[in-house]
Amino acid sequence: MEKTPLVSIVTPSFNQRQYLEKTIQSVLSQDYPALEYFVIDGGSSDGSVEIIKKYQDRLAGWVSEPDQGQTDAINKGFSMCRGEIMAWLNSDDVYLPGAIRSAVEFLTANPEVGMVYGDTDLIDSEGRVIGRFNARQTSYQRLLRGGVYIPQPAAFWRRELWERAGPLDPSFYFAMDYDLWVKFARVSPIRYIPRLWAAFRVHSEGKTTVADAHCWPEMLRVYRREGGGIISVFMGKYLLRLLLGPLWNWIKRKRLGI
Repeated sequence: MEKTPLVSIVTPSFNQRQYLEKTIQSVLSQDYPALEYFVIDGGSSDGSVEIIKKYQDRLAGWVSEPDQGQTDAINKGFSMCRGEIMAWLNSDDVYLPGAIRSAVEFLTANPEVGMVYGDTDLIDSEGRVIGRFNARQTSYQRLLRGGVYIPQPAAFWRRELWERAGPLDPSFYFAMDYDLWVKFARVSPIRYIPRLWAAFRVHSEGKTTVADAHCWPEMLRVYRREGGGIISVFMGKYLLRLLLGPLWNWIKRKRLGI
């Protein structure tokens, strides 16, 4: 690779000691030389800080202090970053080998693309693969039809795109990534490539597992902000989710064994 742009990765964490070390190791073991990594802990009391301190000499920075939650922590981390390419990795997810290098190579070869995302395995609390996120190419129009085909752990974007469309909106608790993808796609091409870059951990304490049904009302806020009408594909999906959400979540939990 002729150019090695600096990549900034942020991990937000709060009382995730069980998974945090695997997350940190998956970042620090990447075969990419120009990397800065920040861990933003929300004042954990479960021993997470001791794990962070084991790796502090290899981190660009870390803090452990009370914050306003995941979105606040991510924004705080990115405010410290200098990288030309950015991403966040939650403290129960992991990168797969070569992910960062592969993403940088694609963005370097395709300067017109603002964000790239790949495939993501679903893993259980023990790290066993139990499925695959249904990633595919999306767009601003497809996102506003409810086509959220972007696995957040496998998404990487350019700093200039973040400066145009970021930061994350702290009023969102579940759909802050959907909101960001919509803002990104409104102003820049985004691209999916079928390469396995990350693993998303599905476990009983995970936010998307515990309260997944709350995400769609937040997505509705984004849809309305973007001028979405009452009769649309998105509204059809939204109404179906309201009606069938509990059954869908029960089927998903049974299928994933949680």
